[in-house]
Amino acid sequence: MTVESEAAVEETEAPEPKRDLAQLWVCGFLAVLGILVIVDASRLGGFSASNDPIGPKPVPILLGVLLFAVAALYALDVLRGGHGEDEGKHAGDHYDWKTIGLLCAVFIANALLIDWLGWVISGSLLFWGAAIVLGSRRYFLALAAGVVLGLATFYGFAIGLGLGLPAGILQGIL
Repeated sequence: MTVESEAAVEETEAPEPKRDLAQLWVCGFLAVLGILVIVDASRLGGFSASNDPIGPKPVPILLGVLLFAVAALYALDVLRGGHGEDEGKHAGDHYDWKTIGLLCAVFIANALLIDWLGWVISGSLLFWGAAIVLGSRRYFLALAAGVVLGLATFYGFAIGLGLGLPAGILQGIL
C-alpha cells in the first residue's frame, strides 16, 4: 500500500467511541436499588385473601428483577461505548422553567385537592393540566382523556388491586 491509500483507509475508519464510565455509577445505583427491592419484597409476610391468591410479593420482586436487568443491560451498553444521543436543535438549551413550574403547580394542586374532590376529579384535573402545560391545544379532548384516565386508574386500583383511592365528593356515586 502506498502512503496515500493508507491515509484514505484511516480517514474512512470511524474513531473508536469514548467510553463514558461515569454512567456506570447510574448502573450501580440501579443494580443496588433492584437488589434492595428484591430483598425487601422477599421479607414481606405471607398475606392471603380470597380475592388475591398470589399475595403482595410477586410485583415488587418482578420490579426488582427488572431494575437489575436494566442496570446490567445499561452497563453492557456503556462498556461497549454507548452514549446518549444529542437532542438536535434543542441540545444545550436551558430548562424551560415556566413549564416545570406549571407542572409542579398541577401536581401540588392534585395533592391538595385529592382528599376533598377525590381521585377521579383531582386525577382528571392532573392529567388534563399536564396535557395543557405540555402543549396540547385540544382542551376538550385532553379533558375527556383525563376523565377516562382518572376513572380507569380509580377502578384499576379498586378492582385490580383491591385498594381504594379517595372518592371525595363522589362518595356513593362511584
